[in-house]
Amino acid sequence: MNDLQIVELFWDRNESAIQEAQTKYGAYCAAVASHILDSREDIEECVSDAFLGAWNAIPPHRPEVLSAFLGKLTRRLCLKKLRQSGAQKRGAGALRESFEELSDCIPAGTGPEELLEAAELALVINRFLASLPDADRRVFVCRYWYFDSIGEIASRFGYSQSKVKMKLKRTRDRLADHLRKEGYEI
Repeated sequence: MNDLQIVELFWDRNESAIQEAQTKYGAYCAAVASHILDSREDIEECVSDAFLGAWNAIPPHRPEVLSAFLGKLTRRLCLKKLRQSGAQKRGAGALRESFEELSDCIPAGTGPEELLEAAELALVINRFLASLPDADRRVFVCRYWYFDSIGEIASRFGYSQSKVKMKLKRTRDRLADHLRKEGYEI
């Protein structure tokens, strides 16, 4: 069943939508969750909650790319669970390491007044990512969206670990420059 058909099942409130989505994207969502959480039970709970979240969000939302929509729901739920439990990702802090790497090029802001600016910042970052060469964008997204380790990225793309680190460093530097040009304080 293709994504459009699955979304239509959600839209029609047909309960088979959840099963079809789980069949097609369950393993993908579990992979997203396993890069953030290490507890099998937590992973299963977040994946299950993501499909329930899709049920509650469609309608009124009609996702254009179902896999990205489900991956984003899963990721958001996993990060929430991680914050609530104070748990560590496997590899003892690779998630924290990813955030620390980005901290030098993302504007600070912790108060509620910054929430409105977050959507604008997301658009600026998305435009920046769209301007990158495909390989650089894919490496960056693997590291900072999926929280893949340097070793996993190197293996996936056939690069050395030092090449991955250098690509990430250069991309972070370019992102910081781009954000400064857009008026953000880094």
